[in-house]
Amino acid sequence: MQLSSWLRLLFALVGSVLFIDGAVLIAFKKIHIGTVLPLLLGLFFCVYAFFYYHIERFFFYHFRLHSIWRFGWLCFWIWLISLGYFFNYLAENNSETQTTPPVRAIIVLGSGVENGQPSATLAKRLDRAAPVALAQPDAKLVLTGGIDFGETQSEAEVMSSYLQQKHHIPASQILLEDKSTSTELNLKNSQPLLQAQHINIQQPIVIVTSDFHTLRAAAIARKQGYRHISMLGATTPLATRYNAWLREYFAYASGWLLDEY
Repeated sequence: MQLSSWLRLLFALVGSVLFIDGAVLIAFKKIHIGTVLPLLLGLFFCVYAFFYYHIERFFFYHFRLHSIWRFGWLCFWIWLISLGYFFNYLAENNSETQTTPPVRAIIVLGSGVENGQPSATLAKRLDRAAPVALAQPDAKLVLTGGIDFGETQSEAEVMSSYLQQKHHIPASQILLEDKSTSTELNLKNSQPLLQAQHINIQQPIVIVTSDFHTLRAAAIARKQGYRHISMLGATTPLATRYNAWLREYFAYASGWLLDEY
C-alpha cells in the first residue's frame, strides 16, 4: 500500500473517532470548545481523506495557495505538540490536598447542570466535597454557579438540592452563589458571602473542583487574595476527560490573556 493510501486511512480513522466523540457529547448538551473542536477536526479529516487526491492535485497547480496550505499544517502540528505537552502537564501535576485540615469554608466550583440534575462532572465534585462538609459542620459550604442555557434553576440551587438529598447536608451550612458563569466569578462572587459570615479569604478555605482544574483554580484564587487555600480534586469521568482537558487548554490561554492569574 502506498504512503498516500496509509495517510488517507489514518485521517479517515482519526477523523471518524473525533467526529463521533464530538457529536455524541454535543447530543448530550455538552457544547463547548472541548466537544465542538473535535467534531470540526474530525469532519475536516474525513473530508480530506475522501478528497485527498483532488485536494493535493489542486494545491500542486496553485503554488501560493500550496504554501499557505503547508504553513497551516505546520501551525497545526505545532499546536498539537503544545497540546500534548499540556495534557502531560495536567496528568503529572493534578494538585490536591490528600487530607483536609480544619477550614472556615468549603467552596465548590460549578460544572454544568443537565435536565435539572448535576452533570456527571459536577456530581463528582459534590461527592468529593460532602465528606469534608460532614466532618466539619462549622465550615460554611459555598456552592457556586449561575443558570445554564436551557435550565430554570441555577447550578448552585441544583447543587444544594443534591447535597441535601443524597448526603443530608443541612441547609443551614450552605451558602448559594448563583450568579457566576466562570471560575473567576465563582471565586470573586463567593467573597461577599464569606464576609457576611465573618470569614476572611486569608483564612483556611478548601476549594473543590475537578482534578484537571485544580491548578488553574488555585492560581485564580491566589490572584484574588485567597491566601490559605487547599485544593480537593474530583476524578473526571473517562468519557469526558480528554474533552475537558482540551477545554482547559484554551481556558488556560484565555485566563492568561485576561490576566486572571
